[in-house]
Amino acid sequence: MRNITMLVIHCAATPPSMDIGKAEIEKWHRAKGFFGCGYHYVIRRDGRVEKGRAEDVVGAHALNYNSTSLGICMVGGINEGKGFAESNFTDAQWDTLKELVMDIKQRYKGIKIIGHNEVSTKACPCFNVQKWLKSGMKKATENVT
Repeated sequence: MRNITMLVIHCAATPPSMDIGKAEIEKWHRAKGFFGCGYHYVIRRDGRVEKGRAEDVVGAHALNYNSTSLGICMVGGINEGKGFAESNFTDAQWDTLKELVMDIKQRYKGIKIIGHNEVSTKACPCFNVQKWLKSGMKKATENVT
């Protein structure tokens, strides 16, 4: 069993009109040379969770942190038509993210929860995860660019 110490939240860097899921992300990741979807969970626009990699399998989502982390990807995160980072996730996605994070926190005591932007130079997940956690995991509307 892997020693999971971190949960990294991501976005798919897609506009709100692009309703994709694990299958599309898996195709993109395979094109990059990964053996499948690099995330452990994908949260679709309607709030449904699709499982990517099993939790006991190392992800491909946060360089230098994959071996000890789980990755959640929220579909969205880019402004429609302009390509700017934007916290444009649906209420259903926020509800699901909170439920999933609470479940993971229960199973992995002491897990550190971060946004991808805290360990990379990307805007992903396009909102401040630490502020979101402090707010009680309420919908984040402030963009991180």
